[in-house]
Amino acid sequence: MREDFGGGDEIRFERQGRAGVVTLTRAKALNALSHGMVKALHRALDAWRDDPSVERVVVSAEGRAFCAGGDIVDVYKAGKEGRLLTEFFADEYRMNAALEAFPKPYVALIDGIVMGGGVGISAHGSHRIVTENTVFAMPEVGIGFFPDVGGSHFLPGLRGASGMYLALTGNRIRWGDQLHAGFATHAVRSERLPELRERLIAGDDLDATLSHFSEGPNPETQDPNWQAVDRHFSKPTLEAVLDSLREADDEFSGSVLGTIAKRSPTSLAVTFRQLTAGRGRTMADCMNIEFRILNRMLAGHDFYEGIRAVVIDKDNAPVWDPATLDGVTDDIVDSYFAPLGGGELGL
Repeated sequence: MREDFGGGDEIRFERQGRAGVVTLTRAKALNALSHGMVKALHRALDAWRDDPSVERVVVSAEGRAFCAGGDIVDVYKAGKEGRLLTEFFADEYRMNAALEAFPKPYVALIDGIVMGGGVGISAHGSHRIVTENTVFAMPEVGIGFFPDVGGSHFLPGLRGASGMYLALTGNRIRWGDQLHAGFATHAVRSERLPELRERLIAGDDLDATLSHFSEGPNPETQDPNWQAVDRHFSKPTLEAVLDSLREADDEFSGSVLGTIAKRSPTSLAVTFRQLTAGRGRTMADCMNIEFRILNRMLAGHDFYEGIRAVVIDKDNAPVWDPATLDGVTDDIVDSYFAPLGGGELGL
């Protein structure tokens, strides 16, 4: 039975069997989240939370991406016109918090690209099923932004220092590494997802069903390199992380250092502080912090320069300001976390 929570033809809601079923249907846009999709999903979570006929929620997507993020081009265009689309992010962050607090099993079937906002509608649920096609990343530091949608809550909880590594590099990882890091709870071959989905909708025992379908892919990143991640990215300051990478005499650490050198210095400094501040905090606290950062990012320079370089002009040659980490003072970083006055998210 179809349910109308809004979202137009970009997202579909149904009650089938024992489940509330969500399907992202914006395949041509890689299921990037629009404002309407965000608000509709929040309405569905609110309705199904107290509906006894819905025992679980099953989320999947049409096309080759689960969800590649949010509609950043719209945000870019609005910002260049002097309109900061903070309300889109406010609604998205409230939805992320509602998902994290959702009391029923929430199973995301992630086949294909999952980045940014797509991570926000999956990472906070109880079960995250990935396939051999799944590509995970939080690439925000590469566009002058920060890993939002609750990144300050879930990234510090990943295995070892993998959350800080993924946040500061924006690197992509595949299903074996996703399991290793703890983003994924289960791995299933893509060809078996339709059957798994039907079993989940029918109300089959959740743990037994997932165990029956699950694979055990090895991490794509070798153990010595994951050990290097934990050694470098567990340091207490960003400067110490970079010094550790510089002092290492191995190809992997050199490659990681080269990647970080291309990222926005401001984004790197703010992200390190963000994840450090988020460790052990509630989801609500994290989202309130992220909304403060968001407001300052949208009023700054690097986000628009990053989108220009990566998405608009595609020259991949952003000119960051400040251009180096030496120019990002403690006072600058502090300003991103300062209270907003009357404009707080208020969770």
